[in-house]
Amino acid sequence: MRIIVTGGSGKLGSTVVASLKDAGHTVVVFDRAARRGEGVPVDLTDAGQVLDAVAGVEDLHDGVDAIVHLAAIPAPGIAPDVLTFENNILSTHHVLQAARRAGVRRIVTASSETLLGLPMDEPPAAFPVDEEVVLPNSTYSMTKHLEEQMAITFCRWDPMLSITAMRFSNVMVEEDYAGFEAWQDDARLRKWNAWGYIDARDAAVAIELALQVRGPGFERYIIANADTVMRRPSAELAAEVFPDVPFTRPVEGRATLLSIDKARRDLGWEPAHSWLDAQG
Repeated sequence: MRIIVTGGSGKLGSTVVASLKDAGHTVVVFDRAARRGEGVPVDLTDAGQVLDAVAGVEDLHDGVDAIVHLAAIPAPGIAPDVLTFENNILSTHHVLQAARRAGVRRIVTASSETLLGLPMDEPPAAFPVDEEVVLPNSTYSMTKHLEEQMAITFCRWDPMLSITAMRFSNVMVEEDYAGFEAWQDDARLRKWNAWGYIDARDAAVAIELALQVRGPGFERYIIANADTVMRRPSAELAAEVFPDVPFTRPVEGRATLLSIDKARRDLGWEPAHSWLDAQG
């Protein structure tokens, strides 16, 4: 496929771009930070720029098959709330609208695990936490909720459109894993997302699978690693930090408390990397 990746210079984006290229796809990066020869420096908050660039860019592409929309202010507290709202909402609207106008029918967008009630100061209703939970607690997570609602509406307007929102857990690359030992003695240091994470390489595979196998319509998926960031058993962690939260099914060993059952079932996705593999 010919694929636009927005935010392709970022932590997740750079891994996704490399993975898609390795799989044989042609990738065009849209990123304000892109240097000449590395992508197109598109301001995604400018509707005209986005519409024009999606339709075609001289010497780079004259149309694409799919868009992976990762560009965003990526977390709470990075920028003023108003800037986070304006940047994320406008960028996503303009990308979806441009895709619709240009006839691009396959889109994957970066949603967020923050919709699951992070930082979990209010205990979750049950473990494992699944996609039915929508509990935004910041302006950033509110933008991700509204972006999902936009995607649902765009798919209703165009029944042939496929949009997959991926609620990525805390994205990690290999060099991050050395720091995991810092919180092993205190379970509360990482309780804010139920000890979840996602290896960027596994996230990239989930994106490619969604582009390949998803049909028309909207779906959302939690994308987290199969294990947690801790060495201790997951049920033990939950009993210590969230003693009153019930389990809807048994969770064995160090298995994730963020349910990835839906992604496994619908996409045929299975995380292949663990932080423990990098410990030698």
